[in-house]
Amino acid sequence: MINIVMAGGLSLILTLIGTPQLIKFLTAKQYGQFIREDGPKEHLLKRGTPTMGGIVIVLATLLAYFVTHLLRWTAPSLSAMLVLGLMTALGVLGFLDDWAKISQERSLGLTARGKLIGQFVIGATFAVLALSFPNERGLRPASQFISFLRDISWLHLPFILAVIWILFLVMAWSNAVNLTDGLDGLAAGSATLVFAAFAIVNIWQFNQWCERTSTAGPRCYEVRDPYDVAVVAMALAGACFGFLWWNAKPAKIFMGDTGSMALGGALAGLSVVSRTELLLVIMGFLFVMEAGSVTLQVAYFKATRGKRIFKMSPIHHHFELLGWQEVTVTIRFWIISGICVAAGLGIFYGQWVTG
Repeated sequence: MINIVMAGGLSLILTLIGTPQLIKFLTAKQYGQFIREDGPKEHLLKRGTPTMGGIVIVLATLLAYFVTHLLRWTAPSLSAMLVLGLMTALGVLGFLDDWAKISQERSLGLTARGKLIGQFVIGATFAVLALSFPNERGLRPASQFISFLRDISWLHLPFILAVIWILFLVMAWSNAVNLTDGLDGLAAGSATLVFAAFAIVNIWQFNQWCERTSTAGPRCYEVRDPYDVAVVAMALAGACFGFLWWNAKPAKIFMGDTGSMALGGALAGLSVVSRTELLLVIMGFLFVMEAGSVTLQVAYFKATRGKRIFKMSPIHHHFELLGWQEVTVTIRFWIISGICVAAGLGIFYGQWVTG
């Protein structure tokens, strides 16, 4: 438990201290956010707010993880390294997108095709590596089974389909968090809750780990490196929580695509290595709701030739245009996220109790 607590505490401190330094630097360079003209008019006041704050989230998570292992003189695990690598690679892709927005002085960055190609390459690389390198028990960081609370025995996929499935998860979650990051503190606060939940899930998996109990069965977990994955999850939770201090309304800095794509990738990676891919749909339902609202809006608009379900998507903008204050939307969406996280943890524990 020491590594887990230390990683969370270090990342929290690093973002609390490091974010204002990044704000000063970005402000001096005038690297500010550009706002969509068709969005809520109140958001136009945010024009010029420093962006790319995800840099400090990614760096704080990496530093907290590696410093913790250095101080405790423990070796990093393959599962943790893959998740951190996925997060960092998507963070770099998001940084390129943010930089394109700043350099071109518009609210759109990389082309949709460019972002999809980048996500495809990163996600496919992660999938192939995660499905390789078995340990002495034959366990790989990822599984060829689709998982809910653990691997679903009748949903075994051939290697290529397993790669496609993991690739889909990476692309879906990175885009979902990216779409959620539209209000001050919304994505950071919600992500904090889900990452903390993953830390709890991985701690429980470690305590009931088949490798520790030497007894396979429904009351132990056949996963790879659960303890070290919990370290990563807590480092991410601490980094997001510390960043929220500066990102809460009125935001002094935005995480940008640098942060949102990195965090979405981390969510996907954690679900894959902890064998809880479908459980994340419940715990991260707020992100699903945000991405789903965009999909529904676009599909309905095309099918009806111009009609809309929502006043604007993602759905948080719909409620703003209904007259809700931004902080009201954010807090109520945090509550939704908290309920979903609690439901997911309850289902996870309940399955173990009932065996």
